[in-house]
Amino acid sequence: MKQIDSFFNEMQHKKIAFIGVGVTNTDIIRLFLKKGISVTLLDKKQPEQLGDIYNEFKAAGVEFVLGESYLDSLIDFDIVFRSPGMYFNNKKLTEARINGVSVTTEMEVFFELCPCKIYAVTGSDGKTTTTSVISEFLSASGITVHKGGNIGRALLPIIEEIKENDAAVVELSSFQLLSMRQSPDVAVITNIAPNHLDVHGTMEEYIDAKVNLIAHQNAFSKTVLNLDNDLTNNLSYKVRGNLVKFSRKSKPERGAFLREDDMLCYNNMGNVTPIMHMNDIRIPGMHNVENYLAAISAVWGEVSVDTIVNVAKNFGGVEHRIEFVRELNGVKWYNDSIATSPTRVLAGLNSFNQKLIVIMGGYDKKIPFEPMAKTVCEKVKVMILMGLTALKIEAAITSCSNYKEGCPVIIHAESMEDAVEKAREIAEKGDIVTLSPACASFDLYPNFEIRGNHYKGLVKELESK
Repeated sequence: MKQIDSFFNEMQHKKIAFIGVGVTNTDIIRLFLKKGISVTLLDKKQPEQLGDIYNEFKAAGVEFVLGESYLDSLIDFDIVFRSPGMYFNNKKLTEARINGVSVTTEMEVFFELCPCKIYAVTGSDGKTTTTSVISEFLSASGITVHKGGNIGRALLPIIEEIKENDAAVVELSSFQLLSMRQSPDVAVITNIAPNHLDVHGTMEEYIDAKVNLIAHQNAFSKTVLNLDNDLTNNLSYKVRGNLVKFSRKSKPERGAFLREDDMLCYNNMGNVTPIMHMNDIRIPGMHNVENYLAAISAVWGEVSVDTIVNVAKNFGGVEHRIEFVRELNGVKWYNDSIATSPTRVLAGLNSFNQKLIVIMGGYDKKIPFEPMAKTVCEKVKVMILMGLTALKIEAAITSCSNYKEGCPVIIHAESMEDAVEKAREIAEKGDIVTLSPACASFDLYPNFEIRGNHYKGLVKELESK
């Protein structure tokens, strides 16, 4: 606790600013205020847009820099906490760093101060479910687990509550990792595929961000890599500690794999331990088999086989990830709002053994949709397109070599309300409708959770025909 106390004492003498009042920074600001630390909030929004949080912080003595020029005064501060969504290489932040301002994040400080073992997961797809499964494994083993990062809550505000024998399990995005210079005790990279290129600009920067998860590990750490994903497996030479791999296509020297008889097993240099049949996993889809293989590899030796099997049979999955919403008139509705990239869409489509009605489209992250076109033509009977990317998705599908007129049927919708209503009109008994956008939500929604909740609300309001 001495290190934590020293940190807060040092902050007493610094000029500190926070960019944004999202879930992460809000709780840290409250903690800093409780510690008697003066802070300034920088935000593009005006007081009326910030609402209750403005009134709360104003009454507590927080200073504000609001409006379009909210980043113009960065050099006035000693330390700036950027929100996860604020790009590290933003021109204003870069200028501030050049002028001696320390720019950090909640996760960077948490890694510095955390007294317990840290498990961290990143990847283009599957990181939230893998993080959640690792948390479930450890929790079911009697360990007190603190889950956070890009999922759940901010962990720095509870740093004083965390004990040495607890476990922190965190999900980290490329935006968070871009500036990280510390790595966890156990690092998992589920896969790497093109994503967020609208922000990163190049695939090289995106990969470099992911590499930061393992770049600063020591010889006593564990690294879990995806043997089936070339971009991930090619990072093997960067590993300094215990390298473990997972695969559903082959048997790694060390790590979890899917055997030919569909049993999940663990191999340790020829010593193979059968764990469970893939059908024991409650949440559907081969991508979730991969998520379990990754999670098992992360905790092997710390969690019993019985615990792994019990979690697999009972864990119902994460909200917005192929989440069953309801059945109406024989039609099943699913919410896969987390499918913000083509690879996530493919995982969702391949989770079902029939053709689907799919609602797609959203914000343009400047990633190609062609990689999903062939599977969409095979597994989708109706596409309902909306948002900024509707025409771009349509072009990718109709230009695919195995596209035939009307396979799939392509319809355009003006809004989520319109899309749900059109799906309701088209769907017949036995059909499955899923929201699987292939895009971020930012054209219409602040995040994929709000998009998914809006969709679920609309579906639950539908009345029987």
